[in-house]
Amino acid sequence: PYPSLFERTHTAAELHALFHDLPAGEGTDDMIAVAGRVFSKRDSGKLTFLDLVDGSAAKIQLFCELRSLGEEAFARLKEWLDIGDFIGACGTVRRTKRGELSICPHKWVMLAKALRPLPEKWHGLSDVETRYRQRYLDLIANPHVKETFVKRSRAIAAMRSFLNSEGFLEVETPMLHAIPGGAAARPFKTHHNALDLDLHLRISPELYLKRLIVGGFERIYEINRSFRNEGISTRHNPEFTMLEVYQAYADYQLMMDFTERLISHVVQTVCGLVVVPCSQIASGELDLTPPWPRRTMAEQVARFLAERGLDYHQMSEVELVAHIREAGGAVPVEITPGTILAAIFDLYDFTLIGPIFITDFPVEISPLAKRHHMDPGKTERFELFVLGRELANAFSELNDPVDQRARFEAQLRVRELGDEEAHQLDEDFLCALEHGMPPTGGLGIGIDRLVMLLNNAESIRDVLFFPLLRPRS
Repeated sequence: PYPSLFERTHTAAELHALFHDLPAGEGTDDMIAVAGRVFSKRDSGKLTFLDLVDGSAAKIQLFCELRSLGEEAFARLKEWLDIGDFIGACGTVRRTKRGELSICPHKWVMLAKALRPLPEKWHGLSDVETRYRQRYLDLIANPHVKETFVKRSRAIAAMRSFLNSEGFLEVETPMLHAIPGGAAARPFKTHHNALDLDLHLRISPELYLKRLIVGGFERIYEINRSFRNEGISTRHNPEFTMLEVYQAYADYQLMMDFTERLISHVVQTVCGLVVVPCSQIASGELDLTPPWPRRTMAEQVARFLAERGLDYHQMSEVELVAHIREAGGAVPVEITPGTILAAIFDLYDFTLIGPIFITDFPVEISPLAKRHHMDPGKTERFELFVLGRELANAFSELNDPVDQRARFEAQLRVRELGDEEAHQLDEDFLCALEHGMPPTGGLGIGIDRLVMLLNNAESIRDVLFFPLLRPRS
């Protein structure tokens, strides 16, 4: 019941397209070979009707007659065949009097016997945990789920097409890092036996991509898998996919314009319009047509507090810290005006519907970003927020090795105070910077979150084939 090969001539979708004008009650003499999973079986004496579904997501009916198959093959079909089995069939095309496009098989073969029944008597699968744990059953029982992942593939293809057309080169950098860097996150740790060396799964490819800018590449990108040893939520999975882009002789303002063009291109390509369905807002759809608003973090925090009857500019440091505690936020390990500003922003960023760029982040929380040319306490950094989720993070990259070393050393002090996510000092990266890196704009986009936006999904698990879950007890 498990042969190695079946030579199919057409998919179900191809047959519907090819014979869309075949009149009811008529047929052809063309011999057609189809294959797929049996989704329904209806016996009627000397006739058996099967519904066959294949990877084209279309259904074709098999009109199985005793006289066409012969007694032995027809008896085997009635006795052996179950819903869920994969079969192949060869026969002629006909459209029944009721208008159903069908294949009238002259022979059939079992391709894979299903030893377990399909979920819930083949009428669908609704248990969320089972859908995530056994995605293959979810895809079988809920055909619309497949479209989510088709959109994901199309979105990544659209990104590549756009970036390639803009003169960017796709590169690959290591996933095993001796020193994790490029983001504030806890890494996963592993060990290389041959070298007797502790290594970490990368939390970001950023520092290696910057090394390539030092080496002379001017426009590069990587669609990468990164890993962060953090909690799981509707917005976070420990293993996730990012796009990182670096362009020499660019700054964060140019990267904002670039981000608008890139994301609107992807949305237009995948959805047909620069508008996505959205159940979180009253209109039911979100318009992503550029340009998008731009607001500094300080301006946005002042708005957040004003909405709660507070005046950010009149509040003391003690009052601001008290507000963070009262609102259930995390008080920074190191209290400075910049860390307080960021902590208050983190309390309320989930309310930003957007799309909106939040700019000019404090230098204390942006150790890899260039200082703002007008305010050295801020950085030339932005994050893009859509539906309360950070979708992109970018900055004018810090290329001053003296300043970068001082920032790393400041991060080490924060680590000593108990912040395990603070950056570590990477001497090899500093060595690269000391050889000279041109002014550079960098951009990171969370692909999983972008796919959530395209599919109106509220959980990141809905757009990952196999999200990480706690093992069954």
